[in-house]
Amino acid sequence: MKLIGYIRVSTDEQAKSGLGLESQRAKIEAYAALYGHELVGVINDDGFSAKSLKRPGIQTALASLSRGEAAGLLVFKLDRLTRSVSDMGGLIDKYFGEKAGKALVSVSDQIDTTTAGGRLVLNVLVSVSQWEREAIGERTAAALEAKAARGERKGGQAPLGTKWENKALATHEAENEVVDIIKALRATGMTLREIVEEINTKGVAVTRKGSKWHLTQVARIMKRVG
Repeated sequence: MKLIGYIRVSTDEQAKSGLGLESQRAKIEAYAALYGHELVGVINDDGFSAKSLKRPGIQTALASLSRGEAAGLLVFKLDRLTRSVSDMGGLIDKYFGEKAGKALVSVSDQIDTTTAGGRLVLNVLVSVSQWEREAIGERTAAALEAKAARGERKGGQAPLGTKWENKALATHEAENEVVDIIKALRATGMTLREIVEEINTKGVAVTRKGSKWHLTQVARIMKRVG
């Protein structure tokens, strides 16, 4: 079977989990080789959450499925694809259901969406994953509120264009300048990849981590600011 590989990590997961991009890639390549599947490509979303499908990588992979370039999608684990019950329902209807005919193969979860039983198991697993994400969010919010009640800074990375100063958010002028440059370049009709090349070539201020700009970072900025 011809399959498109899809791998994903979010910013927090890169540091905390063992499911890095290279690890996922190695596992799905080994799985494909073991079961005689042909990987027509491996597409990644680096630094994107699974809360929605508004990710460049997964949209590219799904478009390839629609064009008939592969018979299914191969992931290491289901939550690499989505943690939303509604999003998974839409994926099943459009791509992985009985009528659509595309396969969804998960190395870790052993899912076969070509059967009714497989789709039922899929929905159960996604429901559990969504509950887990929401429960973690509730616990985190409660902990932050408790810190705020004690007069402590809530913590976490300041939103784009801001920075922490004396336990309060303040404007981050340099970051706002970079955002304005990116928006202006986008308005000229440049693609995201062209924008990345332009700001790196012209030496626009580096990222918070001191590295060059990457496609996924610029894509996130455009998603936030429109």
